[in-house]
Amino acid sequence: MQRRLLDNNEIVAALEKLPGWSLHGRTLQRTFVFPGFVEAFGFMSAVALVAERMNHHPDWQNAYNKVSVTLSTHDAGGVTALDLELAARMNALARP
Repeated sequence: MQRRLLDNNEIVAALEKLPGWSLHGRTLQRTFVFPGFVEAFGFMSAVALVAERMNHHPDWQNAYNKVSVTLSTHDAGGVTALDLELAARMNALARP
């Protein structure tokens, strides 16, 4: 997957298909909320496997049932197609 920095128009268009995600500066952000800690931790474990295969890792925090995520491609200096792909995969993994 390409690490080309996307412009704001490309990002905004892509976000229409990524519910819950928003653009903050040069990053994508979302907070996932689960019924409890076990579900939140299970989500993080599933995402970790996907992220490792993609060689693209999120910045995230967990507080009980919430997982707050920030995505950007550091070596590109902002949002790339890798971030959009990982966001889409995270959305799919978060669905019950």
